[in-house]
Amino acid sequence: MYQKYRNQLLLVTLAIMGSMVVLHAQSNSRFGIKAGFNLSNMYANEVNDKNATLGIHGGVFLKAAVSKHLSLQPELLYTMKGAELQYQNGFVTGSGKFALNYLEVPVLAVVQITPFLNLQAGVYGATLASVKLTNKSTIDNFNFETELQKSNFETIDYGFVAGLGVDFKVLSMGLRYEHGMKTVGKTKTIAGQNYLFPDARNANLQLYVGFSIL
Repeated sequence: MYQKYRNQLLLVTLAIMGSMVVLHAQSNSRFGIKAGFNLSNMYANEVNDKNATLGIHGGVFLKAAVSKHLSLQPELLYTMKGAELQYQNGFVTGSGKFALNYLEVPVLAVVQITPFLNLQAGVYGATLASVKLTNKSTIDNFNFETELQKSNFETIDYGFVAGLGVDFKVLSMGLRYEHGMKTVGKTKTIAGQNYLFPDARNANLQLYVGFSIL
């Protein structure tokens, strides 16, 4: 497992070590833990709110102040994403739920609008940790729980992040949106035809609470 995640862990370690100098130099820097809820979805051309699913996320963050009004914030999170898919054709009708769990590294620039209110924007990279699929269909043998495995999904995901946060002495809260830029499914051959399924990207709304421990 260490080999699997070593690149992501190395990235976060270097970011944290490089920011520790700034952390000691700036009184408004902080290190802590955070957790919250996800309202996640997948999109092709646009996001369909009917397909959203609930999940959670949690991990650590470092807010390293560059100046009085600007900070760099790398994080290491375990986050649950996915969507619910409704399908219907001449042969079968049903619904399937994709639960995609990632080890994620967001890196954000945080701009203080007021001493308490901030704007956040940046990018994220993520590694797929696990997959859980559930399916309900009018035909018993149409079951992608057994047809689709973790190997049918892309290992890496990445995209953009933007949000709004509020900081108090040791408590922080915020709302973020993540917009994935990479299709989560791989090409699969069925009956001699190639299909990219799911041909969609992650979209995720996060509500979080953080506690500073340093």
